[in-house]
Amino acid sequence: MRTISPALLALQRLYHWEHTQPGQIALVQPLGQGAVLELTWSQVADQVRRMAAHLQAQGWESGSKVAILSKNCAWWLMSDLAIWMAGHVSVPLYPTLGPDTLAHILRHSEARACFIGKLDEWEHMAPGVPTDLPCISYPLSPPGASRRCSAWDAICTHTAPLAGEPTRPADDLATLIYTSGTTGVPKGVMHSFGNFAWAIEQGLRRIPMGPSDRLLSYLPLAHVVERLLIEHGWLQTGFRVYFAESLDTFTTDLQRARPTVFFSVPRLWVKFQNGIHQKLSPARLKLLLRLPLVGTLVRRKILHGLGLAQCRMAAGGAAPMPLALLQWFRGIGLPINEGYGMTENLAISHLTVPGINQEGTVGPPYDGVEHRIDPESGEIQMRSQALMLGYYKAPELTRDAFTPDGWLRTGDQGFIDNHGWLHITGRVKDLFKTSKGKYVAPAPIEDKLVMHKSIEACVVSGSGSLGQPLGIVMLNAQAMQCLGDAAAKAALEASLVRHLHRVNATLEPHERLQCLVVARQPWTVDNDLITPTFKVKRNRIENVYGAQYADWAASGREVVWQNG
Repeated sequence: MRTISPALLALQRLYHWEHTQPGQIALVQPLGQGAVLELTWSQVADQVRRMAAHLQAQGWESGSKVAILSKNCAWWLMSDLAIWMAGHVSVPLYPTLGPDTLAHILRHSEARACFIGKLDEWEHMAPGVPTDLPCISYPLSPPGASRRCSAWDAICTHTAPLAGEPTRPADDLATLIYTSGTTGVPKGVMHSFGNFAWAIEQGLRRIPMGPSDRLLSYLPLAHVVERLLIEHGWLQTGFRVYFAESLDTFTTDLQRARPTVFFSVPRLWVKFQNGIHQKLSPARLKLLLRLPLVGTLVRRKILHGLGLAQCRMAAGGAAPMPLALLQWFRGIGLPINEGYGMTENLAISHLTVPGINQEGTVGPPYDGVEHRIDPESGEIQMRSQALMLGYYKAPELTRDAFTPDGWLRTGDQGFIDNHGWLHITGRVKDLFKTSKGKYVAPAPIEDKLVMHKSIEACVVSGSGSLGQPLGIVMLNAQAMQCLGDAAAKAALEASLVRHLHRVNATLEPHERLQCLVVARQPWTVDNDLITPTFKVKRNRIENVYGAQYADWAASGREVVWQNG
């Protein structure tokens, strides 16, 4: 194991920029109605020091847990740094959690206080925050939260900044990252300062970044990828971070930031593609891209419209990226590098190498990462210096997460090709058996199914009582709007039937879908059918729809409209 240089640890990086680039803009925060707040490194460090002094004055024992409940904003990052500078442990919370899950995490983590920031559904979430828990509000907090909290600005105004350069050892616990929970109750993943320092160092070897780069922070900072890429990438390299204001302003936010590096989940990449196809049909776009001069102009216009004209590195992850989607974006001049990782390894496991077409794989492991395939189950296993310390208060689950010789069990299946590139074929636990006794791996089929222009998300499911699997799909907003028109609905159904035939033609006989079921209910975080990072909760889908599987399969229809 390589020793982590203290200079790479998070707090030391803050002090570095405070001293070397005090007047450089570090964070750009929209305030609404076109107003923007720009914070320099000196201003960031000053507010962090004042808030750290306030937290220390509470007299809690070192290593106390302090939660952060907010959408992404400048104060989120400053809160995290203040918690660390004060000697405590941060507990980031997704800003879309239901009150029950919120209450569970606050109770389980033994949080001593909570920062409550920018939120869309505070009144719904509020019952999950104990009334006797000390809270601190941000300038952008909703009014209801501000009334029950101490105010960030007031604390900073009346508190002297913490002096000196307090540091934390590499092996100190830095944070509890509660998993987004696709299969059950969230678990608190423990990571140290050394884990983060090692992980971002390896990440920057694969994706070099520097002070001249610009990144837009919009995926939840409670998620491991955003946390590592934005927060720790920012601290290590000094690049400028822009924040998104809202979903409604996302296009404007992208145009304002003009990111040079951009990461997103597959669902948003699909939305980008669908948006372009609404303006230019796939056939027309394909024709134009073939024309030498016109194709160049079209590609430039598309990327400019997305706000990605200056993006030199695009990446996707958190869920499988369909091969056809990767090929399409490469065709418009924006190759996407696909990454693979999990909360338990700080998302540093695999990433395709920029400049090399490794589509259909997640590439080789990062430097310092080892990988192997379990010969019996086909499970992908890995180890590195970024592996979690364990699950908080769950020694049995921690033991189960590792092999006896210390390799992390990922729960994913795959194989390593002759180049050393990893191919992921599905989840070990996602495999299901039909009544014919054949196993079906849903993930590769879902990658093909989701490529229809009207499908936003899908699940391939089945049971031992069905002869064939079936596909359950959620339409995008544009497709849902046309369902009130009989002719438009009939045209959509015909298109879905043709898509079903195309997908089935690529599958083995036992994998072919009996039918497509169009869900009437949107899959959202609020109804617990997707995670905050837009991954579909397969077990919840099966719980909600499973009782209807047999009727759908017996209907004899290729497209079944749920409840009608």
